Amino acid sequence: MAGALDGITILDLTRILAGPTCTQLLGDLGADVIKVENPATGGDDTRGWGPPNVCDTAGKPTDLSAYFMAANRNKKSVSVDIATPQGQAQVRALAAKADIVVENFKPGGLAKYGLGPDDLLTRQPGLIYCSISGFGHTGPNRDKPGYDLMAQGFGGIMSLTGEPDGAPMKVGVGIADVMCGMYATVGILAALRHKERTGEGQHIDIALVDSQLAWLINEGTNYLESGDLPLRRGNGHPNIVPYHVFAVADGHVIIAVGNDSQFARFCDFLGCAEVAQDPRFTTNIARIANRDALLDIIGPKLAANSLADTIAGLEARKVPVGPVNTIDQALGSDQAQAREMVVAMPRADVQKGQVRLLGNPLKMSRTPVTYRLAPPHFGQDTQAVLAELAPDE
Repeated sequence: MAGALDGITILDLTRILAGPTCTQLLGDLGADVIKVENPATGGDDTRGWGPPNVCDTAGKPTDLSAYFMAANRNKKSVSVDIATPQGQAQVRALAAKADIVVENFKPGGLAKYGLGPDDLLTRQPGLIYCSISGFGHTGPNRDKPGYDLMAQGFGGIMSLTGEPDGAPMKVGVGIADVMCGMYATVGILAALRHKERTGEGQHIDIALVDSQLAWLINEGTNYLESGDLPLRRGNGHPNIVPYHVFAVADGHVIIAVGNDSQFARFCDFLGCAEVAQDPRFTTNIARIANRDALLDIIGPKLAANSLADTIAGLEARKVPVGPVNTIDQALGSDQAQAREMVVAMPRADVQKGQVRLLGNPLKMSRTPVTYRLAPPHFGQDTQAVLAELAPDE
């Protein structure tokens, strides 16, 4: 069964996480992705971001770090030095066969090699050229480097993350990079639709900081509406109470009470039905105003219950509740297995004969995602890909 993007070719000039996240997703959807890597550096920086690394059949660590593999399946790796005239000519030849170019150099970084958006779009008006950078191609910060941590700091999310009396805290994974890659994918798919209608390509300019600002979501609009700076609330929610991680007798539990009827059923479970009738707590607005007083009441009651009893009791009352899983529990769960969120891809040249990766969350009935190519070693496809170019290219 053909993928949704079967027949689409992508020239991938990206590294680290935001760009590779985008191109891996497009590759999962069926596109042919050619990843150009720099021989002067040994390829994508994340190849060196181990351990852990996959070992070869002799037990020696390879350039397939776990970090690199997280965003680089369904790609061919080609070693090309774009700082040389020959490398520039090869990239132009690869671009001529591509529908989409994705790059994450600093603004203007590829133009000095004749590979910028204006250069390639002049040659190929139907090309879709997506540039990912820290701050975008306009604005006073356009020349500053872009890293996930910097974007989380500049974009405000760190000011919201962490305990109320703690330091600003980043999210545990590179979420600014990942979300920027997702927004880039949406933009590319929209540009493909426009190209189908008109034949026109275009330049997509997307920044880590812009995407970070966009997914401030309710906390961003809370500020815009009220003028009040949001506070760090740890695991609490600014607009819903109780919506929190609570200590129980043998661990922690997530409780997310979304409406007043759920709150009444929650109080019934705790054996304090009268709390749901207390004017301080009868509505969500009242509960927000009296957050601390409510938490002081329900916290000790929850602490006396076991995790299993809390989950079973609240699920029986249709109150949203769940565990705080460790990664092994999450990926090993029956739910994750049923949804194929861990996939094994064969590689005969590695010690285990396969690599295990996180699955794609898209479940499409007519054009399902496919896992065709395991993450590549640096430059492993150079000869085969460049041999397909015409001699004068």
